[in-house]
Amino acid sequence: MDPVEKKLKILINAYNKLVKGIDDAASMSEDRAYGGIIRAGKGKLVEKVTSHLVQIAWTDILDQDPSRMEINKKKIPIGIKDDYIQRISNPKVKAYVISNRDKLVYKFGTDVQVYIDGRLVLPIECKSYTENAMLKRILFDAKLMKEARGINTYYLVQLESQLGGDYSELNDISYGSPATHALLSHVDVELKIITLLKGERKVDRPIHKPEFFKELKMNELKKAVNLFANDLKRYAR
Repeated sequence: MDPVEKKLKILINAYNKLVKGIDDAASMSEDRAYGGIIRAGKGKLVEKVTSHLVQIAWTDILDQDPSRMEINKKKIPIGIKDDYIQRISNPKVKAYVISNRDKLVYKFGTDVQVYIDGRLVLPIECKSYTENAMLKRILFDAKLMKEARGINTYYLVQLESQLGGDYSELNDISYGSPATHALLSHVDVELKIITLLKGERKVDRPIHKPEFFKELKMNELKKAVNLFANDLKRYAR
């Protein structure tokens, strides 16, 4: 097993441990990646797996110095836009906004924010599943991120898909769903959707129950790593 596959196997073991409750010899590993995911629990599973996939892409696929990368959840400030001030009809409210403009800030962030040499390069939203009502908010965050940091590429990593279409089929090319395409057409950003588990998410078939468990496969993790590596390679030295 090559080094990349070995690291991905650790992620699979952690997923199995948390979702299915498997406790085998591999699960007893003292590997830091495995331990970190287990300690984080199910709630942070996708975030932890995604962070490790990005690190593998950077250090193992692109052979880059890990010290150049930082992954955090720092809040990013969004200020008032000029055209908003012009649209305010009440003169007193407009005067208030103008005089307090520096204080009128909204701070937001994504689940996994990847920095290279101190510069934010990959904002990633992580979900156990996504449906189109949730996607609307994700797309608005992507729009804010583009305005704040000029980043056009935004990732969504989900365990399962509830977006419709073929996102859950895990084909090499996803043609998407009608509703998702309609939403994407209204936001000028490139949203890349990574789905890790095959099969549309069903409310009455939770994957933590043994009869509905879904296997996290090596091939899907490799595809995700390669996608991240492709976007990160422009920052390689």
